[in-house]
Amino acid sequence: MLDGLMFRLPLFLLIGISLILAGCSSQPKNINNVCSIFDENYDWYEAAVDVQKKWGVPIHVTMAFIHQESKFVSDAQPPRTTFLWIFPGPRPSSAYGYAQALDETWDHYISSTKNYGADRDDFDDAVDFIGWYNFTSHKRNGISKWNAKHLYLAYHEGHGGYSRRTYNQKKWLLKVSDKVQRRASQYLRQYKTCKADLERGWFSRTFL
Repeated sequence: MLDGLMFRLPLFLLIGISLILAGCSSQPKNINNVCSIFDENYDWYEAAVDVQKKWGVPIHVTMAFIHQESKFVSDAQPPRTTFLWIFPGPRPSSAYGYAQALDETWDHYISSTKNYGADRDDFDDAVDFIGWYNFTSHKRNGISKWNAKHLYLAYHEGHGGYSRRTYNQKKWLLKVSDKVQRRASQYLRQYKTCKADLERGWFSRTFL
């Protein structure tokens, strides 16, 4: 009986520790490989799958947005401006969290989805926000949910700005949107190689 207890205790503790760490996500070690990201944070994979099922936005597109906006840093914010080249000034915008959502846009998301209590530094809420916004871009602007480039342009310029094509006046933004498209394509290629393994589930992949 003692031997059996000693065998089960480490497994029990390991499961408990793993569950605790899952809620304390830091920036992944390799943000350029989506398989590595999901291997390190399986709950992020589950959240991205939920977004795809709920909003129809592919996993690789959602993850490419997070990479561009925050590099997977939960409390990311725009750097402060400076006053007299020395003193810290205000931040250029209220963007915050994984999705770099603005205060006003985040409030609109909460009122539209009834996701009360959502936090921008919570990965599940942040990717749901991206899914909601891109779904709205698809409905209002007719952008394919697979078109990471144009979804990002609408994400940055707003749905009205996208309709007016304000992005054409910003060469730097067009370059960034191309970068997001390339990242999404890279993530898709990577995801295809690990999808079957991820679908086995966290417990099977960890302990079996």
